[in-house]
Amino acid sequence: MKGLGDLERSIMDILWAQSAPLTAREVGRLIQDRDLAPTTVMTVLDRLSRKGFLNRTRDGRAWRYEPAESRDAYVTELMLEALDLTGDRSAALTRFAQAVSGSEAEILRRALMELEEQ
Repeated sequence: MKGLGDLERSIMDILWAQSAPLTAREVGRLIQDRDLAPTTVMTVLDRLSRKGFLNRTRDGRAWRYEPAESRDAYVTELMLEALDLTGDRSAALTRFAQAVSGSEAEILRRALMELEEQ
């Protein structure tokens, strides 16, 4: 899974924040920091769909788009890909564990304990 470009990330952030699928026009209205042509929004949505980031369904003449996976699932994939880039996964994981806050470390401990109990 590749990272997202700035515009792709902005659009994914909008869709991850919604509880229902949106049309390209609705997404375009919600992008406040950019003055984008509707065709640009449609092109990016189409590309995200082809890359597997979005699912789309027909709604009359328009498409409705929704994330294929949660934001958490996407970030997890990015983290796993970053680990794949290291020559030493153990060292990278150790360094990561040392860098997180105490409360984040506690979350990791609980998650690992739950996995051991399964």
